[in-house]
Amino acid sequence: MTRTRFAPSPTGFMHIGNLRTALYEYLIAKSQGGKFILRIEDTDQKRLVPEAEKIIFDTLKITGLKHDEGPDVGGNFGPYVQSERKEIYKKYALELIKNNHAYYCFCDKEEFDAGDRFSEKNKCNCKNLSADEIKKNLEAGKNFVIRQNIPDGETSFFDQVYGEITVKNSELDDQVLIKSDGLPTYNFANVIDDHLMEITHVVRGCEYLSSTPKYNLLYKAFGWQIPEYIHLPLILDEHGEKLSKRKGAASFEDLMKIGFLPEAIINYIALLGWSPDNNQEIFSLAELEKKFNVRGLSKSPAIFDLAKLKWMNGEYIKKMDKDKFYNLALDYFKKNIKKSDLDYKFMAEAAQTRVEFIEDAWKLFDFVDELRDYDLDLFLNKKMKVTHEISYDVLNCVLDKLKDIELKNWYGENLKNVLMELAKEKNLKTGQIFWPLLIALSGKKNTPCGATEIAEMIGKDESLKRINFGIEKLK
Repeated sequence: MTRTRFAPSPTGFMHIGNLRTALYEYLIAKSQGGKFILRIEDTDQKRLVPEAEKIIFDTLKITGLKHDEGPDVGGNFGPYVQSERKEIYKKYALELIKNNHAYYCFCDKEEFDAGDRFSEKNKCNCKNLSADEIKKNLEAGKNFVIRQNIPDGETSFFDQVYGEITVKNSELDDQVLIKSDGLPTYNFANVIDDHLMEITHVVRGCEYLSSTPKYNLLYKAFGWQIPEYIHLPLILDEHGEKLSKRKGAASFEDLMKIGFLPEAIINYIALLGWSPDNNQEIFSLAELEKKFNVRGLSKSPAIFDLAKLKWMNGEYIKKMDKDKFYNLALDYFKKNIKKSDLDYKFMAEAAQTRVEFIEDAWKLFDFVDELRDYDLDLFLNKKMKVTHEISYDVLNCVLDKLKDIELKNWYGENLKNVLMELAKEKNLKTGQIFWPLLIALSGKKNTPCGATEIAEMIGKDESLKRINFGIEKLK
């Protein structure tokens, strides 16, 4: 059975690259009838962020990436949190030492703090210590780490995206497996855990390609089967730089806050490095589970295009249930438009196909409370043959017609009929009547609804006032 794992470090928000990895791991498992495992890799205790674990759980829940095994937000962590498995890693590290695949390193604190790399010319002398010297250092309580003992030769492996890769072992450093605090490094713990949790497909960013030979040497040292590797291409920002959590890369939470729908985010990031067999761009998660395949993954870096994501968000809004959109947009209408007694349902329906963010729906009606000054040339419309002169004459005629309409008859359909009759009387095209009125009432040439709906919305007194304003502008 295919088993993949998502193994985030709880060090902050879920940035896009991390979420894409989770998504691909989920899709690889589900497309093959397998299982998707969640594991919390919290061995870097200095970088842990409070509530970060909850962010991981919440993100997976919101996006629908339900894990089959692993910890949950209720605190039932089980065997899937690395800090709970300290003794397991120690046991396997000691086994490596026993078989000469690892060694104690007693370098002083300055060398510890400098990192775990040793250059070819500055090999760690600790690997040549005698058993008596090691015993003496341990009994003296001297600080140590446990390092991997890289053998001579070369290491080859196959990646399903990047193909066959061979590395000379002389280019690999004796990486730290167990740190001085007794906790494992990521590089060691992930190998142990992937084996014990029977992970068949390891999916991660291509930045780990260079470390994979070291992981494979560990698998071979234990006599374990090496999993299938799927390394994912980089995601670059619009400047061609790698998306990075430390550089403030857009997180899932940030995108949600500015109005992106979870479904649109998941759909978009699925296409950041993967291409379907056809030109389809809009996928539900269920569709992705059926259609995703590793063959569609690319080696080339993907560009995170915010404009494309906005477009996709708009497509999801268009397809959203009308009542759901209305309920989500209602608070924004009420909060930002002062005028009361509005038909918010009508406004929501008029806006739904025109916005990329739900919170922007009210902005299409920002003329309701106040008419801002506008350019006189908005009255011009070559297609409808509307000039300033025609606009001036039309608005005067419209004013005469509308001022006599009783309030009880001040509604869109009746106003429309009155103005259609006016067009016939004046031998004008309907557009030559409605265009000048639209501009006078809204101050815009693009509105979510027509002139008579706007007149009904803002009321008779305000409509007549704005028509008069337009006439004065055109004098």
